[in-house]
This record gives sequence, structure tokens and C-alpha cells, in this order.
Amino acid sequence: MLKNLIPSAYESIYYGLFILCGFFIPFLSIRVFKNILPRDKGRDFALNGKLSEGKPRGAGLLMFTSFIITVALFVPLTVELIIYIAFIYLEMLSGYLDDSAAIPWGRVKKGLIDLVVSVGISATYCVYNEPTVKLALVGVSFTLPTVVYIVLGAALVWGSINVTNCSDGVDGLCGSLSIISLATVFILMQNMINLGEEADDFRLIILSAILMLIAYLWYNTSPSVMLMGDAGSRALGVLIALSAMKLGSPLLFLIFAFMLIIDGGLSLLKISCIKFLKMKNFMKNIRTPIHDHMRKNNGWSDTQVVTRFSIVQGVISLALIGFLTR
Repeated sequence: MLKNLIPSAYESIYYGLFILCGFFIPFLSIRVFKNILPRDKGRDFALNGKLSEGKPRGAGLLMFTSFIITVALFVPLTVELIIYIAFIYLEMLSGYLDDSAAIPWGRVKKGLIDLVVSVGISATYCVYNEPTVKLALVGVSFTLPTVVYIVLGAALVWGSINVTNCSDGVDGLCGSLSIISLATVFILMQNMINLGEEADDFRLIILSAILMLIAYLWYNTSPSVMLMGDAGSRALGVLIALSAMKLGSPLLFLIFAFMLIIDGGLSLLKISCIKFLKMKNFMKNIRTPIHDHMRKNNGWSDTQVVTRFSIVQGVISLALIGFLTR
């Protein structure tokens, strides 16, 4: 790790190198290796899905490989953090294999992999941390039975994977909302007490992911030339949920990822109610994901969707930071 090679008196150089590498490693990786990625075939079921046809898809492979290189170079890694990163990379690989498959994987296959990753992340957290939940906005904490925490934590990770994946349908949207969500956790970890010294190391992991996403947005702003695919969005979902758990206040996910939940979560809710509860008319006048409703029904452009969704999430996140750092 580079930190051991740089004297403490030059710590600012270390962090400067970290930021530069965190951006330029994924930026250059995407530029140099984009031709190894599969090409999007267009999606008939998605609004404007044909516009993506022919674009490199599955950039999450290059993004998260670069992310791991940066983390390995700059972050002091414990066994706990290595296990988390392994599960994130596993989720990314499953998404990439789906992106590159001639026939897209079925929901059962993807769901089983999501389940393994979700339970693995939650169980690992409980091995290295107390299963304590803090209601940060009211200052109340309570400890759950370990099994209960593992089940609820796995549900959080599974939900985050799927809402983040659903939001990846407009150029720049998933990346922008994920940056705001992760940046919110990054700031809160700096200001909330009793998180332990390892919180500083995890903050570096979050910052690495933010820099990775900024590099990706260079290629994904509308009109995009690159798509992260399931390889990127599903791995991001794992990281965002894990960030909520490491914050010690997993319920804050509902706030700092509010627009991801609204955009993708309502889609999951609609599908579940229609398919499993046989509520055929549930939300029949609302197109999901919500970003498609705004484009088709309200006439918003892609840029308006990204900008307005980001503004809403930004304001909510600033309010959350204000409440918890007063």
C-alpha cells in the first residue's frame, strides 16, 4: 500500500495521488479497453431503448476492476473490507455475464446470486460488528438478534441492488444519484461519532467509488457513448446498502437514496403487486420506472430527468446532513 511508502509529513501528497488515481485509472481503463465490452442490442421494452443499440455495454467490469486497483493501492484493507469487496466484485461479475450473454439471464438465476451476495454481506457485517441499529434522527439505538439483523440486512442489500438497477435507464441518472447518495454517507461518516477508526478506511472506499463514477459520467452524459449495464448498477446497489450499514444507521438509506427508491422501487412494487397479488390495475396510469413516466407522460428530456432528480436528492441529502451535524 502506497501510504506506507510516503512519510506522514507528506500526507497531502498521498491524498492528492489517491484522488488522481481514483479518477484516471477508471477513466483511462474505459477509454483503452472499451472495445472488449459487449454491445448493447437495444431493448424493445424500454423507452428509447433502441437509442442504446450498438453502444459498449457492461462498463461496470472496467469501472469496478479499476476501483479495486485504487482501493488496493491506497486503502488499508482488513479481512472484513476484503470480504465486502469480494462480494461487490462477485455481483459485478454476475451482472457482466448477464450483459454479455446472448440470451439474458432469467430472474431466478439473478435473484439467487443477489441472495447469496446479500446474505454474505449482511452476515459478514455481523461477524465484525455489533448488530446495533441507530435511529440517528432521534438519537435512539437498539441491538437486534444477530439472525434478525442478517435477514433485515440482506433485505436491504437485495432491495438496493434492484432499485439501483432499475434506475439505470437514462444517460447519467444512475451514476449521478449514486454519487449524491455515496457523498452523503461520506460526509455523515466524518461527522457522526462512535463509528470507530475503520470508518476512515471505509470513507476512502466510498471516495474511490465516487471518483470512479465521476470518470464514468464523462462517457455516460447524454448522449452517452458507454453504458455501465447490470455489471455497474448491481454492484453499486451492494455498495450503497453496505454504506448504510457501516454508517450504523441502515434506515438512513431511505433518505440518502430516496430518489433511487422512488425511481426503481415503485417499479418493483408495481411488478410485485400485479404478479403476486393479482392487482391488475395497480398504478395502471403510472409508467415505471418513474424516469420513463416523466419522459413519456410529462415530456421531460433525459437531461431534465437527471438534473431534476439530482436536485431533489441533493436537497434531501443536504437536509439530512443538516439535521445530523447540527
